[in-house]
Amino acid sequence: MRTRSLTTAAVVSLILLAQGVATSGAEIKIIGLAGMTPLMNELAPQFERTTGHKLVMRFGSGAEGKQLIETGEAFDLAILNPVLIDELNKQGKIAAATGTEIFRNGTGVVGRAGASKPDIATVDAFKQTVLNAESIAYSPGRASGIHVAKVLDRLGIAEQMKAKTKAQPRPENVAKAVAEGKAELGFAAMNLLIGVRGAEVLGPFPAELQDYIVFTAGLGAAAKEPQAAKVLVDFLKSEHARSVMKAQGLEPLI
Repeated sequence: MRTRSLTTAAVVSLILLAQGVATSGAEIKIIGLAGMTPLMNELAPQFERTTGHKLVMRFGSGAEGKQLIETGEAFDLAILNPVLIDELNKQGKIAAATGTEIFRNGTGVVGRAGASKPDIATVDAFKQTVLNAESIAYSPGRASGIHVAKVLDRLGIAEQMKAKTKAQPRPENVAKAVAEGKAELGFAAMNLLIGVRGAEVLGPFPAELQDYIVFTAGLGAAAKEPQAAKVLVDFLKSEHARSVMKAQGLEPLI
């Protein structure tokens, strides 16, 4: 842990020196997708400790983030999907040419720890595994849940799975529901399935059925702390941040 902390400090110090930014005092306001939560739970304390900056973060759905920004909520950095960043840029809410794709997050499958691992490697195997499951859990209406519903429909098994579906209000509850025996299989964004006691990640959806949420940062056009926000973006580009992303099942894009 000591080695990693020193490495992180060195990375941020170099970023600060390169940009000529003071090492304390800024309060960076972030509006982002809920899928950022596990990543920032780990990275935010390190960033704050090594820079002296404070992160004030509001995470929710893309629609919630967009609405906050459109109704005048103050922010320095938005981390949403690229479509929303582009729309907000056209509205003058996001500074031009500041969009940066940071990482992408696919949909994965989770099962109970210790249970036999079913085959999900191909489309046919995935379909049969889902059909064989006694019950499944996902979050209808949320980004990953919308994708799951589309996949079930594409596979022609949506009606068959309705009675087996144990809907979860939030995608971060999916792995827990599986661990507690409320469902045999669960589907959610990969990073929300990792590290839940009693649950085991079986892997991502097959490539043909995969869909990614691309987390894209954009600087607020009226940002109070634009330089500090840029330091945060550069920190998220660092090798240390990238290694944390990979450990959480995310795919760095920078």
